[in-house]
Amino acid sequence: MDVFSADWVSFIITGLGTLFLFGELLINMRGIFGIIGLGFITIYFLSFLAPGAFVLMMVIYLIGLLLIIIDGKFLNDGTLATIGAVCMILSIGLSSPNWTAGLYGVIGVIIGGFCSLLFLKVFKRREMWSKLALVDQLTSEKGYNSMNETYASLIGKEAITITDMRPVGTIRVGGEDYSAVTNGQWIPRETEVRIVQVDGTKILVSKN
Repeated sequence: MDVFSADWVSFIITGLGTLFLFGELLINMRGIFGIIGLGFITIYFLSFLAPGAFVLMMVIYLIGLLLIIIDGKFLNDGTLATIGAVCMILSIGLSSPNWTAGLYGVIGVIIGGFCSLLFLKVFKRREMWSKLALVDQLTSEKGYNSMNETYASLIGKEAITITDMRPVGTIRVGGEDYSAVTNGQWIPRETEVRIVQVDGTKILVSKN
């Protein structure tokens, strides 16, 4: 297509595609952003690839996107999300007709991903990303103080890790799950730990 003869067009297409796809992951737009984002990415792949290569690169791209979703939904430690982002970037870069267009495409993915964070200033965050933050959104309207008594009472208690602590993860105390952090230690899941400090709603644990 003549419209895609300019290398910089790759930046526009991949940037918009990533902006809307990541936007759909961060906020719930009922799939509208997801469809728009996939539309841009599909156009990008179709413009430069033969049908066989198009299917391969599209699968790699979607696998990367799926890894990010799995990380946000279940793990929340960033490992799979990083691998997924690399898959998406590689599929974009390898699909370009030349290295200049590929560089523009990769830059578009990176900038589009960062710009998608702006949606959080306007729309409500999806619940799937809530565990990434160590500080829960506890307001006085919901009956919480800055130093919640429930959290303060956890000091000295034993807990079990239900995700890997790298060093951030999730622990379970008395049937309740809490976000926690270690003092730089990497602790595998299903390990007994002790809560040694609570600062507001930030929980510090150490291995028994």
